[in-house]
Amino acid sequence: MKPLNQLLRPNILNLKPYSSARDEYTGEAAVFLDANENPFNKPYNRYPDPYQRKVKDKIAELKGVAAQQIFLGNGSDEPIDLLFRAFCVPGVDNVVSIDPTYGMYQVAADINNVEVRKVLLTDEFELDVEALMTQCDANTKLLFICSPNNPTGNCFKEKDIIRLIKRFEGIVVLDEAYIDFAPEKSLLSQIDKYPNLVILQTFSKAWGMAGIRLGMAFASAELVAVLNKIKYPYNINILTQEKALELLEQESDKKYWVEQLLLERAAMAERLKNFSFVEKVYPSDANYLLIKVDDANAIYDYLVGKQIIIRNRSTVSLCQGCLRITIGQPAENSLLLEALTMIEKI
Repeated sequence: MKPLNQLLRPNILNLKPYSSARDEYTGEAAVFLDANENPFNKPYNRYPDPYQRKVKDKIAELKGVAAQQIFLGNGSDEPIDLLFRAFCVPGVDNVVSIDPTYGMYQVAADINNVEVRKVLLTDEFELDVEALMTQCDANTKLLFICSPNNPTGNCFKEKDIIRLIKRFEGIVVLDEAYIDFAPEKSLLSQIDKYPNLVILQTFSKAWGMAGIRLGMAFASAELVAVLNKIKYPYNINILTQEKALELLEQESDKKYWVEQLLLERAAMAERLKNFSFVEKVYPSDANYLLIKVDDANAIYDYLVGKQIIIRNRSTVSLCQGCLRITIGQPAENSLLLEALTMIEKI
């Protein structure tokens, strides 16, 4: 890895961040008259902790990392965008990404005027390490790997991910949004070993908190400090912080939900294989299944007519004719299967 100060944009390296009233004083006090807040309507009249210390302390306890290695964002999309803003000079630098994968990497790149160099997965949806490295040059600042990958659903081999981390001179962004559903372990325990590794995780999937919009980025304390420097001062509101602290005490619920979803995923995969129009059910390490069907557009439209919404991925690279089905509760899954059974009878 190149030194961090050589990877950062010069303006970010020299940036003097905005200093809020809560940056200047963070302890207890009898009277707060420093932030021009309304003194009525407590506690929501006060600005939230800009660094979400209580939430990070709880996450650090659960994840086995230091609180200084955690960045919290408005979903995972915020740290994705901040990484572009921190490292990529618009119109000059580029990033490398696998294809197909999560679409926000491309969107964030387009917003920041940064070239994305896409490298197709193999026919088995595996990483092509050499092809990825071939696309990198002196101006490649970020390398995005999503594992388990969206929409293919599979985890990549750890040895291939490690090879990329070791060989790439920039920042490797490993998106583990679906890791709770996978048999493979997170690489979170290796954050200290690889200073160029950023791991994204989320509360939107296994934790069932998509509505509160809270994403996590784990990295070296030095890199997290950069993201803190360029984020909006109060990026996580007090309601989100309070709800996250409440739900983080319910880890047993989260484990139960994951267990149930894995059982439903296995049952759903077996049922789907029995339909004549289903050509393939791909193995999944996530909370969804990718299936190849004989007429993706027609089946998707039919299900919409039944008020059942899945995702049509047939225009995505390597996913021609494919639909992506999120695993729901048993009753929801049954409604989908009943609707698909009607297609067999048409």
